[in-house]
Amino acid sequence: MRVWDIPPDRLCRNHLLGEHRELHAIWSVLTNNKKGYSHHPEVLRWRGRLRALYRRHASLVREMQRRTYHHQSPLDARRASGARTQTVYVDPPDEQLKILKRKGCGCKLF
Repeated sequence: MRVWDIPPDRLCRNHLLGEHRELHAIWSVLTNNKKGYSHHPEVLRWRGRLRALYRRHASLVREMQRRTYHHQSPLDARRASGARTQTVYVDPPDEQLKILKRKGCGCKLF
């Protein structure tokens, strides 16, 4: 489970779409008080930051639409509360770039 902290236009197709799917899972855990994955580090870092998660979703959707993917899973803006920006990381962004580079997937990293 991962939400990257790098610009979506740098992500390959698999990471862009995978992040979108996982972001929805995190949103669901947090907004519906689900127990599954509620203690996962990636979920924990978004507690109190649903507005930041909502904004990340919007940036992913813009990139998906730019690539002509059809987006049909909006988030409820009324639930987007808390901090506007994300300042907590499982791995800092520079380490995330290294992780993606090791995957050799086609993300535009450098």
